[in-house]
Amino acid sequence: MFRTSDIVLIAVMVSAAALTYKTKREAEEQLAAVQKIHAQIRYEEDTIDLLKADWSLLTQPSRLQKLADLYKSQLELQPVSARQIVGIGDLPAKALDIQDILKGRQDGMADNSDKAPPGDKDPVVTGGIAQ
Repeated sequence: MFRTSDIVLIAVMVSAAALTYKTKREAEEQLAAVQKIHAQIRYEEDTIDLLKADWSLLTQPSRLQKLADLYKSQLELQPVSARQIVGIGDLPAKALDIQDILKGRQDGMADNSDKAPPGDKDPVVTGGIAQ
């Protein structure tokens, strides 16, 4: 009644149906994972928008002025006068002598040579902020 080829073809069709079902189920699981990630992204974007709105409310100049007036005695804030603002040309220049620069370099190298390995700290002394 059934030939061997019929049984083989039925087995192939059943296995193909099982493989198709398995592939469909995995695709649906992946789709659900992608939809979950999209929902998380939308939630984070909404949270960012809410935080930006909160920030704009908290940094309104009128609100900050009210807070400054309220806590004026504790903050001891003073208005900036026009004479406090100067340009870079108005700052006094530090007089540098080449001997001071060379002496500073040599002192810096001597002080750092026993404390730190070479290359750990820049031995060049500049006219920047003193430490």
